[in-house]
Amino acid sequence: MPGVDSSAMWRISYDDTRHELAVTFKTGKTYTYFEVPEDVYEDFLSAPSKGRFFNERIRDRYRFA
Repeated sequence: MPGVDSSAMWRISYDDTRHELAVTFKTGKTYTYFEVPEDVYEDFLSAPSKGRFFNERIRDRYRFA
């Protein structure tokens, strides 16, 4: 689970067999997003602003638990 340089997020990881993206926030809560394409995860890792990427490309676009 790679750590990320973000003011809101601590770690993100991806299960490529299940297409699940896990995001752990600095609050300690982890959310799993379902049916996320691998290229979205890769773009997320390389995004200069993780928060902006998350808000624009992940939040409200994928089911989560």
